[in-house]
Amino acid sequence: MSTAARTAYFDRTHTDDLIAFLGSSPSPYHAVASAAERLEKAGFRKVQETDAWEGAAGGRYLIRGGALIAWYVPEGATAATPFRIVGTHTDSPNLRVKPLPDTGAAGWRQIAVEIYGGVPLNTWLDRDLGLSGRLALRDGSARLVQIDEPLLRVPQLAIHLDRQVNEGLKLDKQRHLTPIWGIGATTEGALVEYVAEKAGVAAADIAGWDLMTHDVQPPSYLGRDRELLAGPRLDNQLSVHAATAALAALAGADLPYIPVLAAFDHEETGSESDTGAQSPLLGNVLERSIYARGGSPEDRARALAGTVCLSSDMGHAVHPNYSERHEPGHHPMPNGGPILKVNVNNRYATDAVGRAVFAAACEKAGVPWQTFVSNNAMPCGTTIGPITAARLGITTVDCGIAALSMHSARELCGADDPYLLASAIKAFLEG
Repeated sequence: MSTAARTAYFDRTHTDDLIAFLGSSPSPYHAVASAAERLEKAGFRKVQETDAWEGAAGGRYLIRGGALIAWYVPEGATAATPFRIVGTHTDSPNLRVKPLPDTGAAGWRQIAVEIYGGVPLNTWLDRDLGLSGRLALRDGSARLVQIDEPLLRVPQLAIHLDRQVNEGLKLDKQRHLTPIWGIGATTEGALVEYVAEKAGVAAADIAGWDLMTHDVQPPSYLGRDRELLAGPRLDNQLSVHAATAALAALAGADLPYIPVLAAFDHEETGSESDTGAQSPLLGNVLERSIYARGGSPEDRARALAGTVCLSSDMGHAVHPNYSERHEPGHHPMPNGGPILKVNVNNRYATDAVGRAVFAAACEKAGVPWQTFVSNNAMPCGTTIGPITAARLGITTVDCGIAALSMHSARELCGADDPYLLASAIKAFLEG
């Protein structure tokens, strides 16, 4: 796309806000907090799962750990009004802190980590890493912690000690991925004490933690014309941010559907958790919303029969150095607009009906779109799309934007595409 053509689409304000969102969301728990902050500014209010819910019009959201479900009930919505759902996930592959973290070897202080998700291990070498996540306190509360300082580093072996490294780097997940954070003898409890101080709590008050590493280099525009965006956790916080912006923009609108954002955790490890797409969380929220509006099981069946879900997750742009690994007839490019993800073996949930809904949304929004299909010799990944379709029995379509370096510590996409995706999502939610 030419620079002149790009100007018609590119809303720099949206991408600037995405950069701020990524910087404030180093963990799934921070991502839902960042999304909730934006929704509250749009008039949404938080509800608790243990409270009785009312069916009045307005925006609501709930947070469970690293997952967020938000929805807006328009004036005049009945118990049988269908939903328009955007499904995303908040988690990203990384290195996560083990329960007994303090370790070391050969005079170095180190932190024991476990590999989370499908991590290209080499991308975490020689990066300055911070720590983030949540602390569970003895009084039953939780505290988010975000340490953006260069605290940890996984040092690569010098080429002088591995002369064959350029013929193939092989990393042992147990031995070679342990970050260093100092010199000296290992001290039990040192990491927890340090994190407690940063979080402003007493170490003795911490009963548990979910901590993970993140690259402290901030997201940034890239390229001669600043037409690319490089940053961590684009998969899939970019979709979370786009869906949040779209939903917030619809607060107060007269809509034929009830728009919903479902941002799940643990997609990168199979979605099998109480906050994952395989849990009953989304189904319970939809059902409770129907019953709060005086609905019956018949109303629930009617509402779901007319419901459509847009599963938004990152996809693959054609790689200029490995183009032979892509399907020859389908080469998605950055800044070419959202991609429709298709796989006839149901690794993606898109079918002809879903394609029509997606195409209509893009047309309504006035944005271009592309299609992604995997090379037959290289099986594709999957998303929450097929899981959601199977659990709820609703029409589901998989989409995303084209990116390089997926699952790396730092990923790359077009700087236009976040805005184009958000525009398409907004049009989809409007119906």
